[in-house]
Amino acid sequence: MVDWVKLELDVEGFDDAGFERYLRRAQSSGTRFTTMADLGDAPEHRRVLYELNRTCSADIPDRGPFYTYDEYAAQRLDVATYNPGGVIIAVQGDEWIGMSATSLHPDRGHAFSDMTGVLAPHRGKGLSLALKLLAIRFVRSSGYRRLVAFHHPQNHAAIAMNRRLGFVDQAR
Repeated sequence: MVDWVKLELDVEGFDDAGFERYLRRAQSSGTRFTTMADLGDAPEHRRVLYELNRTCSADIPDRGPFYTYDEYAAQRLDVATYNPGGVIIAVQGDEWIGMSATSLHPDRGHAFSDMTGVLAPHRGKGLSLALKLLAIRFVRSSGYRRLVAFHHPQNHAAIAMNRRLGFVDQAR
């Protein structure tokens, strides 16, 4: 059994200014950011999101087989916690190169970081930080104070990125 690393960010106390440069750098290099809401939460966009999520998830330690499209839609898209405004997409030209999906959980009083990932050829440029910054802004604008993320303990890059943003270990 995996002892997941459970992290939490105080969204109200988060200082955007320290991470704005990652967003500006990505935009100056031709990356634009949009959301599923802005693109249109249509079946063809959901399919592209699925493929991007599946590809990015392949690097998660012990991930195992990814969902089928129907399983993904049933567990991630066709649920009350899904909000297309909380799915941020990084795009270069016509290619979707990164994503950050955040779900809202009013019953738990927090938002949840479902997945942040960037395709391998585009990593190391701060895109994950830019995507996560936009996700945090979505959470804040949705009226939530806490953003929670769970990571496999061997997913060192994701854990380090979240801690850099100010996530701390969640009280057990």
